[in-house]
Amino acid sequence: MAVDTRKAARTATIAAVLLIAGCGAPDAPSGSSGATDGPVPAEPAKAVTLNILDVAGNLQLTQGMIDDFVKRNGDQIDRVTYSKATAPELVGKVKAQQNANRVDIDLVLTGVDGLAAGVDQGLWLTIPGRAARLTGMSNYLPGAEAMQKLAGDAGVTVTYYPSGPLIEYLPAKVPNPPKTAAELLAYAKANPGAVQYARPSNSGPGRTFLMGLPYLLGDSDPKDPVNGWSKTWAYLAELNKYVTLYPSATSETMKNLANGSAKIIVSTTGWDINPRVLGTVPKEAAVGTLEGFHWVTDAHYAVIPKGVPVDKQAAVLNLLADMLTPQQQAKAYDKGYFYPGPAVKDVPLSMAPQESQQALNEYGRPEYSKLIADHPLEVPLDAKSLVAAFDRWDREIGGAKVKK
Repeated sequence: MAVDTRKAARTATIAAVLLIAGCGAPDAPSGSSGATDGPVPAEPAKAVTLNILDVAGNLQLTQGMIDDFVKRNGDQIDRVTYSKATAPELVGKVKAQQNANRVDIDLVLTGVDGLAAGVDQGLWLTIPGRAARLTGMSNYLPGAEAMQKLAGDAGVTVTYYPSGPLIEYLPAKVPNPPKTAAELLAYAKANPGAVQYARPSNSGPGRTFLMGLPYLLGDSDPKDPVNGWSKTWAYLAELNKYVTLYPSATSETMKNLANGSAKIIVSTTGWDINPRVLGTVPKEAAVGTLEGFHWVTDAHYAVIPKGVPVDKQAAVLNLLADMLTPQQQAKAYDKGYFYPGPAVKDVPLSMAPQESQQALNEYGRPEYSKLIADHPLEVPLDAKSLVAAFDRWDREIGGAKVKK
């Protein structure tokens, strides 16, 4: 499974920016405890309590891994508390604690958005002793390895999936689905309101569609939405003429597909499988790709805020090392929420919990393995470019039609 080499230079640049922004680590920021300096011991001196914040829905994939480690290593971690927040809330929460010299969040599970926002503010530790202690990182899948390069030393990739963009439909209502971007546009024109995707800034499938179109259309620079997306913006503007509304959440597009108010929606592997497992979307729903398809990948990361004491860092590093073993990574299959989910190689579905195997054997798609192997993998836009793309979409494409 080869990652497209055209993105190599851009990936290196993004990683360098992340590294430069975070180069103060592992020093503590002004006002923090200063307890982050010095070598990190192999284990904490005594069992610690870890406070874990999830801003990406990652615990659905990893809480079983964490709880299992704690059960087996009570001498390192006596208790874990879990809390959840949205990605936009993350920076404010962590920064306030650091400024007050009271860092109570020991580990954050985040997507690219929270990772990059924290790097920009200098909130994350450079993961100490990362290469030597987190040996599972040497076993990353190619796509997960590319997502790790995007993070530099500011975070650790813990789960990964190729994402999309895919189109999803009910075969009884769309017997001849579009095979190209031009055919999708023609279908939308002939069936006003039938094609739907959620507002990109609020939707994984929506933003994946936004980032995937430049590859489908052969734009001049798929990584530059400001100067390299002339075909994409023209296409979206034309498609907008035939889109009645843009839901503010992906779940609404799934419900609309099920009730027939939408005939073709934008999807991803996880959004294809999991809603069918849950019964939100009929089991018989089908997916397809468009000619020229490239995967736009996605990942979840573990990051450590500056100000976390070294004993807690030691426990976190040992926890992450365990989470990156194939045995624990198999739990990331879940019920297809982030399909496949594992970030490391050699984790077949047969290693997953029985509940996951049952769900994916019934609702998964055998064709995904070949699609993942046969199509290029592209890292998503960097944070600045993604914000620019969202802003332009809101202003020039669909902002006025977003369903509140």
